[in-house]
Amino acid sequence: MQWANALSQRASLEGAVQEVTDRLRASFDAPPDLGLVFISSAFASEFPRLLPLLQERWPMPVLVGCSGGGVVGMATTEEAVEVESAPALSLTVARLPGVTVQPFHLSSDDLPDLDSPPNTWIDLIGVDPATNPQFILLADPFAASVNDLIQGLDFAYPGAVKVGGLASVDGFNRQSGLFCHRTLHSEGVVGVALSGAIVLDAIVAQGCRPIGPAYQVSQAERNIVLGLSDPEHEGEDRPPLEVLQRLIQTLSEADRKLAQNSLFIGIAQDGFKITLNQGDFLIRTLLGVDPKAGAIAVGDRVRPGQRIQFHLRDARTSAEDLDYWLGNYQRGQSPAPTGALMFACMGRGEGLYQAPNFDSGLFQQYLGPVPLGGFFCGGEIGPVGNTTFLHGFTSVFGICRQP
Repeated sequence: MQWANALSQRASLEGAVQEVTDRLRASFDAPPDLGLVFISSAFASEFPRLLPLLQERWPMPVLVGCSGGGVVGMATTEEAVEVESAPALSLTVARLPGVTVQPFHLSSDDLPDLDSPPNTWIDLIGVDPATNPQFILLADPFAASVNDLIQGLDFAYPGAVKVGGLASVDGFNRQSGLFCHRTLHSEGVVGVALSGAIVLDAIVAQGCRPIGPAYQVSQAERNIVLGLSDPEHEGEDRPPLEVLQRLIQTLSEADRKLAQNSLFIGIAQDGFKITLNQGDFLIRTLLGVDPKAGAIAVGDRVRPGQRIQFHLRDARTSAEDLDYWLGNYQRGQSPAPTGALMFACMGRGEGLYQAPNFDSGLFQQYLGPVPLGGFFCGGEIGPVGNTTFLHGFTSVFGICRQP
């Protein structure tokens, strides 16, 4: 297996395509099996020219990608670089012996009903679950069906890792680009299924830390939490807003300030696990409160019996969370990674950390100069537990290696 990435910051699209292809062709003895391209939305007016230029300079049997608010790639110094709000092009290419590479584009109208049997989804993708496929998914940011697609793929391909993100848009004309073969798509999802002699590991860093105890939901309607069981007063239900107000009074002054605009809800994904740890929660936005009813609204459906815990997010917490997951992966992974993809929220990057190349730099601190490509997303796709979700404010890494 061979994997490489090159990044260009040339302002001319022709110049950027020439730079990345020249750098990569020098290290490949045979044509690649897969190309993944990410282009900054600064090039929005030239999206239709990207695939013809790439295929003319270096024909590839499978080439997929999308636009991003920024892109991630390897500089000539073998350092990973995050280019935000400036012209940039990142091209990843891979030779994948023993791997079947199946690209696809799906429009919203193509998706089966969620009540459809698994075979309907399998026929749509064209990949047998017995081949243990892994998925890279790149979606239109305005597609209302992304969650349906993720649920459907989890249903049809349980256990398959799925990573990716929502393409970012140009701020002026809200134009995004999805690329598949020689075609530019403006909606739906493009992706690739990788089956055979390949493993795709996922790291999902949601960037939050818990505050206070975990509470059990006693009453809820859709995404509205109406009652919580207080662990300090067993059997006693309290309005969630009252629980939250009491919790905030126990925090430090710095955390109380942070809670004013960076407060989130973690929803436990394992209903049977007694002790909940970092990574056991799906982080969702606290949408609002109802002072009259004492209820809180969460950015996801919540059911009675589930456990929730309040969380805070800031730059330090985001850094510590990613550090924790990369350290865990470094200690447990074998064999060594061949290449990786990074899907980071546009709310991270230099705006969050006040320093460039933070997430990608931390990745390299732990895993070395593994070829890394990717982009800044309008939403990130990755697993928590055994279920795939669409996230925000998250960095997702898809790490490829041989079995």
